[in-house]
Amino acid sequence: MIIDFIYFQILIVILLVMLFASTFRILREYQRGVIFLLGRFYKIKGPGLILVIPFVQQMVRVDLRIITMDVPSQDIISKDNVTVKVNAVLYFRVLDPQKAIINIENYLEATSQLAQTTMRSVLGQHELDEILSARDTLNADLQRILDQSTDNWGIKVSAVEIKHVDLDESMIRAIARQAEAERSRRAKVIHATGELEASKQLLEAARMLGKQPEAIQLRYLQTLTEITNDNSKIIIFPLPLEFGKMLQSPNQPQILDPKSPLAASLNDDTPDIT
Repeated sequence: MIIDFIYFQILIVILLVMLFASTFRILREYQRGVIFLLGRFYKIKGPGLILVIPFVQQMVRVDLRIITMDVPSQDIISKDNVTVKVNAVLYFRVLDPQKAIINIENYLEATSQLAQTTMRSVLGQHELDEILSARDTLNADLQRILDQSTDNWGIKVSAVEIKHVDLDESMIRAIARQAEAERSRRAKVIHATGELEASKQLLEAARMLGKQPEAIQLRYLQTLTEITNDNSKIIIFPLPLEFGKMLQSPNQPQILDPKSPLAASLNDDTPDIT
């Protein structure tokens, strides 16, 4: 009988020690405790050493650090009816532990499902070229929509980043052909622009040579010098345009321009008959 009483006392002491130990909780700097008193919200405690009355109060730990969540790959039909697979990464944190525990059953699962549906909805409103090139704008739109939707849950979405856009092989070949055609179009535009600028320069040069006929003769001599430097056996000698006019109609007298170099040379070679 005495032994049973001693055992009973030891059991009571152990229970009291365990009860006393469970009364004190330690929360880290990035943790908060949502306290419920008889099932009703009481207050938020932490960090550090806090007191929780057993059987009367219950505590739920909430992590306040930024959570990195991988959004699974989603099949999206773009605005121009192209099927792509897009995955992203989501960064968010809990700002209000009370709302995160009371207003939503599982804020992690809810945020993940909301990110998937929002990504399909937003990206489906854009064409494929915008999805591939305007990622910064799409990321900002996704972050804004998710932040507004999760505000009632006490969650702050800080960033959304589209990681990878997976295309079909046929679509990759089509994009390659489109890029090649675009490069060909740019090359033609550049070539046409160069021809236009060259024609303007040639027109200006023709005007300058027309003012000084002697410059044309110097140009002929320079061309002949460049030709003779070549080792070719064929030498092309440029002739003035007046020779061509004379050869076209040899039976008709030709009236030369008195200002042309040819007329000046003929005047110099003609003997003075008195």
